[in-house]
Amino acid sequence: MQSKAETIEQYLQELPDDRRIVIEKLREQLLKNLPEGFTETMNYGMIGYVVPHSIYPKGYHTTPHLPLPFINIASQKNFIAFYHMSISGDNQLLTWFTDEYAKFSKNKLDMGKSCIRFKNLNQIPYDLLGELAQKVSVQQWIDIYEAQLQENK
Repeated sequence: MQSKAETIEQYLQELPDDRRIVIEKLREQLLKNLPEGFTETMNYGMIGYVVPHSIYPKGYHTTPHLPLPFINIASQKNFIAFYHMSISGDNQLLTWFTDEYAKFSKNKLDMGKSCIRFKNLNQIPYDLLGELAQKVSVQQWIDIYEAQLQENK
């Protein structure tokens, strides 16, 4: 369910109250915890946190006119999505997150390659997601991203 909103405010206004509250809390955690250099924007119909072209002029390899995505948050049809692009390319980070998540919840972690899905809006570990956002600097993410590109050649 990709939004056509052009601004974050418009995106938030489109959401039902229960979903808007969750996305606003996630956004607050990200703005408070992201390392310096990431920029907030609308990106792929979601709220995104990206490496701007001023830092990484190459942009995203499949769509270079777009900045390099790092984290996105979205209200999908059946869940809240938290996309963390570097978690799939950093085994230590993935292990840390899965271990910490197990301390937070007895429920199985619902996670794809870079998408963490939360179906129960009352069981979102906001502080843990904020801590996850702190763990990777802009330069570390660029290094992980470029290493992944090299591996896929």
